[in-house]
Amino acid sequence: MPKGKDLKRLVRARMQKTGESYTTARAALLRKKRLQTKQIPQQPSPNNGRVAVGAGDEPATPIRAADFARLAGMSDEAVRAKTGRNWSEWVRVLDAIDAHTLPHRLIAQHLSKVHSVPSWWTQTVTVGYERIRGLRDIGQRRDGAYEANKSRTFPVPLAKLYAAFATAKTRARWLPGVDLTVRKATRQKSMRITWPDGSSVELAFTSKSASKSHVAVQHGKLATKADIQRMKDFWNARLDALAEFLG
Repeated sequence: MPKGKDLKRLVRARMQKTGESYTTARAALLRKKRLQTKQIPQQPSPNNGRVAVGAGDEPATPIRAADFARLAGMSDEAVRAKTGRNWSEWVRVLDAIDAHTLPHRLIAQHLSKVHSVPSWWTQTVTVGYERIRGLRDIGQRRDGAYEANKSRTFPVPLAKLYAAFATAKTRARWLPGVDLTVRKATRQKSMRITWPDGSSVELAFTSKSASKSHVAVQHGKLATKADIQRMKDFWNARLDALAEFLG
């Protein structure tokens, strides 16, 4: 691998092409060089034995188009109804721009600006493509961490639901023994929490009517795939307890 100015030049060229940060682009170049010179075999991803694709690597071994919907986690019919293309068509479109080398943000921006995909569906198509191309597993983020998601609608006004999370004394009634830290809170809209083990919880609150409200829980930075189900079960039980408390 070139040293000094030559390396910096290659890194900056990659940054311009992919939109990556300097650190990410440099790490990708060094990793690729190590694979070439040491012939280190790539490790299989958790995605059914496919090889994980990192920024700057070649696309994964071809996968049957019939498997795309299963890997993406959504049917061809559903994605076509909302975006105008099925998964095979989206894979062709995104492979044409080497989207497997791009960060998540730039893929989503491309879908929005060039293909006019509705905002929420840019994320769905991007995540589905990343799963198909081995960049992440279901429940996994591009950085390798896992996340669990749960949501619930309660027959109470938004202010009451939000207070059940925001007020420590009230929260202890249905979420006891958890010494969490609230990093940021926007009243009756959202909350960001650091969990005792260092994982991260994001809450989104919405009003369904004057007497009905909804909370979405995203528990991220989980270490293993097994943690997804463990935390889903945990939050399901705690939201049951919250429903009983509010009821």
